Amino acid sequence: MPRPLGELEDAVMTRVWKWNRPVTVREVLEDLQRERSIAYTTVMTVLDNLHQKGWVRREAEGRAYRYEAVSTRAAYAAALMNDAWSQSDNPAAALVAFFGMMSEEQRQALRDAVRIVQGPEETREASEARRQEPVEARQEENPGAPEGTGGR
Repeated sequence: MPRPLGELEDAVMTRVWKWNRPVTVREVLEDLQRERSIAYTTVMTVLDNLHQKGWVRREAEGRAYRYEAVSTRAAYAAALMNDAWSQSDNPAAALVAFFGMMSEEQRQALRDAVRIVQGPEETREASEARRQEPVEARQEENPGAPEGTGGR
């Protein structure tokens, strides 16, 4: 599982993800210098480290490289969340606590994401009917699931 990116790694990857194309050290440097004083060799080292860690791929262009993200920022965030969740001794409680920290806008994004994952076969009526089933009936479907989740 991925380790969280350091502050400078995140600043560099933010640009790589945002631009969504192969970038040079010079391009990243010039953009970073709008916010802070930073040396070319520092950016070059960070991109090289990100390459060695598998976050970016690179292709030689003359005497320099062009760097491109291996995955999306969304995939990175999802992997971090999955890793953190898998560390819990009570995943259901961890999710409840996490959802409790969310803003209403984040909870709506979560509902939207669940609808996408469920697909068109899961209609609102079927979902509502499932929620109204007794907990015991859902537990019988998946006895190893935490109580109240029905294995979902």
